[in-house]
Amino acid sequence: MAENQTDTAVQEQTPFTIRVEDAGAGTKKVWVEIPREAIDRKIEEQFKELRQEAVLPGFRKGHAPRKLIEKRFSADVKEQVRRTLISESYEQAVTQHSLQVIGEPEFENPDQIQLEDDKPLTYCFSVEIQPDFAIPDLEGIKVRKPRITITEDHINQAMMNLREQQGTIVPVEDRGVQEKDIVTADIKALCDGREINNQAGATFIVRPGRIAGIQVDDLPAQVAGAMSGQTRTITLKIPDTYPNESLRGKDVQIEITIKDIKKLEPADIDDQFLSDLGFASEQELREALREQMVERIDYDIKQAMRRQVIDDLLSKIDIQLPNRLSERQRQRVVSRRAVDLMLRGVPQEQISQNLEHLSTGAAEEAARELKIFFILQKIAEEQNVDVTEGEINGRIAMIALQQGRRPEKLKQEMARDRNMLANLYVQMREEKAIDAILAKAQIEEVEPTAEQAKAGAVDPSDTDEPKTASESSAT
Repeated sequence: MAENQTDTAVQEQTPFTIRVEDAGAGTKKVWVEIPREAIDRKIEEQFKELRQEAVLPGFRKGHAPRKLIEKRFSADVKEQVRRTLISESYEQAVTQHSLQVIGEPEFENPDQIQLEDDKPLTYCFSVEIQPDFAIPDLEGIKVRKPRITITEDHINQAMMNLREQQGTIVPVEDRGVQEKDIVTADIKALCDGREINNQAGATFIVRPGRIAGIQVDDLPAQVAGAMSGQTRTITLKIPDTYPNESLRGKDVQIEITIKDIKKLEPADIDDQFLSDLGFASEQELREALREQMVERIDYDIKQAMRRQVIDDLLSKIDIQLPNRLSERQRQRVVSRRAVDLMLRGVPQEQISQNLEHLSTGAAEEAARELKIFFILQKIAEEQNVDVTEGEINGRIAMIALQQGRRPEKLKQEMARDRNMLANLYVQMREEKAIDAILAKAQIEEVEPTAEQAKAGAVDPSDTDEPKTASESSAT
C-alpha cells in the first residue's frame, strides 16, 4: 500500500513529458507535453476549491450546484489551469535538466498554447543558458604593476584643476577661438548632401572631443582663430562605431558656426580661495592634494592590474555565448557603466541625464561584458567569494563621501532602483574574485609609460569642466 502511495505521489509531481535539444551556442529548445489526465485532475481541483468559496445569488457559500459553477466559471478556470500547468512544467523542465537559464524563455506560437477538450497540452520554448566552460589554473598569472611617483608637476596640475573649478567664465571679445575656450555654436553635420545632425546653441570646450556624435581629435586646430559669426567646416570619415550603420565609413562635413566665445579665468590662490576649501595655507592644501592623489593612483593601479587579469582570463577561456543577446543583458551593460561612474563620484543626476550616451555601443560590448560576468561569477562560486552587507554599506559610504552626501540617503535612493544595488553587489564580488587571483599572481613592477607618468595615473575626465557638445544636452 505504501509503495502505491509513493508511486502516485511521484506521478502527480512529475506528470510532464519533457524533451530538450541543443539549438545553437548557449541555447536549448524544450518540448513539453502535459497529459490529459493531469489537466483533468488540475481542473477538478480548481472547481472543488472554487465551489467551497463561491458565493452565487440564491445559494449559501459552498452550496452552489457544480453545474452552475462550471457554467459560470469554466473559461476562467481553464485559463488559470493553463497558466499554472505551463508554469509548473517550465520549472520542472529547468530543474530536471539543470538548465541555468538567463533571460526570459521565448515560446513558439504562444497564442496557440491553449487547452483543447480531450487532448494533451503541448508547447515548445527556447531559452538561453549559462555557458559551460572550465576555469584554468589561476595561480601565477603574470601582472605588471606601474611604478608611479608623484611629482610637483602633478601637484601643480591638481592645483590648477582646483583653480579652474573655482574660476570665473568671462566673455572673449578681442580675439578668435583658442584651445580650452568655452564656445557656443550652431553645429550642422551633412553626409551625401543630407543633414544628419543639427544642434543649435551647443556649448563645448575647445579640446579633442565629440562633435555631432563624432570624435574630432584636432578640434582645437580646426576652429583656431575663428571669430564670432564665422563658420568652420571639418571633413572626416564617419567611424565604424557610429550608431547609424548606413552612414559608417562615409564622408561627413561638420559645419561649426561660432556664436559666442568665453574663457575660464582660474581663481587666484588667496585667503578666500583657501578658506572656501577649508585650508589654512597653500602648503596644507598641497599636502591634501598629494594624499588624495596617492589614494587615487593606488586605485587606478589596482584597476589596471585587475584589467590585466581579466584580459588573461579571456585569452585562456573559450566561451560560446547565446546567439541572441537579450535586451536585459544589454541593459546590464548600461547599469554596470552607471555603477562605474557612480563609484568615480559622478552624481546620480548627471548619470541619469547621460543614459543615452551610456547606451551607445552597449550591444557591441555586451558579448565581452557577458563573458567577463560568467567567468568571474564562476570563479567567485568556486572560491566561495561573497560580499557582506557591511562591505556594501562601506562602499556606499565611500561613494556618498565623494559626492558630499549622507550615506543613508544615497542607499535609499539606490534601493529604489533594484538593479543599482544588485549591480553594485555583482561588481564588488567580481573585484574580490579578481583580488583573490592577484594575491597569487606573479607581479612585476615596471616603469610607467610616458602618458602614465605625465598624468600621474589620474583620469583627466574627473574634472568638473563643461562638457563637449556630444556630452551635453545638445547630443
